[in-house]
Parts: sequence; structure tokens; C-alpha cells
Amino acid sequence: MRNSLADVVSAALRVLHEHGLESCSMRRVASELDVQPSALYHHVPNKQTLLSLMADEIVREVGARTTDPREFCRELRAALLRIRDGAEVVATAAAFRLGSSRIEEHLTELVGPDGALTLILYTFGHTQSTQTHQQAEEMGALIASQNPAATDDPGDVDASRAGTAALDASFERGLDIILAGLRSV
Repeated sequence: MRNSLADVVSAALRVLHEHGLESCSMRRVASELDVQPSALYHHVPNKQTLLSLMADEIVREVGARTTDPREFCRELRAALLRIRDGAEVVATAAAFRLGSSRIEEHLTELVGPDGALTLILYTFGHTQSTQTHQQAEEMGALIASQNPAATDDPGDVDASRAGTAALDASFERGLDIILAGLRSV
């Protein structure tokens, strides 16, 4: 059976979610599809193009039904958090201008170009930091002083939720600051 471009992107996203960006190689994606790596090049010319397509898929639904910049940033953050290293993939694609940035265009319509860039960079950065924190927590790499919600029990789900809630609240406070600044300009 021949794979489609959508199959390749889906396989790449599965590899990303399971192994992280560092291990998301063309060889591993090909293995996920049970094909030779050269078969992928019938669909994408290089890994950068695949990365761009992955980023587009991660944010495909973001902002489709909102005209509120706060809600847009919340949707963007949620989409990035749904997949391991999602923020890094989308931020990398945006930084290298791999493909068009539909999210930047839409947010620019809402808050202008400087506001859009500021909100996007803030959302990418905060989400990358959140994902790094979550991954460190999952691996047991955080000590109690680094995680105020931590307890002596490494499997403490309530502590993990409290850490996530603190990060969510931090994100909201940052949005408050940026949006207040945009209103005053």
C-alpha cells in the first residue's frame, strides 16, 4: 500500500509525540510507516519541509472561530501542549519561515504586526518552558525546591496538577501584561 503525504505527516507526529523532536528523524518516520527512508522523499523534499507540515498540522484548528487575541493565544498554547515538543516544532518552523504562518497572519489582523509577534513569541516561549518542565517532572528530574507543588511521592498526581495550574496561571498573567500594554499603545 502506498502512503500519502497525510500518512507521512501523521507518522512524523506520532514519532514526535513518542520520542521527541531530537529523535524525530526521517529514518524513524520511515520505520513508523514500514518503508525505506527514500520513500518519504516522494512526498517531501527534506526534513525541513516535513517539519513545516508537522507545524501546520499541530496548529491547524487554532483561531478558526475566534476574534479574541487572548482566546487565540490560549488555543495556540493548548494545541502546542497536546503533542510532545509541539511548541519547539512550531516555533522552529516559524523562526525559519518554513511555509506561511497562518497563525501570525490571523493574529496580526487582531492586534497588528508588533502585537502579533509579541504574543506569538510569548506563547511559544512559555509553552516550550511548560513542556520542558512537564517532561522533567515526568522523568522525576525535578527536586521539591524546583517544583513548589511537589511532595515526597513522585507519582503524586495532585502535585503534578498543581504544577500545571501554576504554569497556566503564569501564562494568563503574562497575557494580561501584554494585552494591557497593547491597549495602551
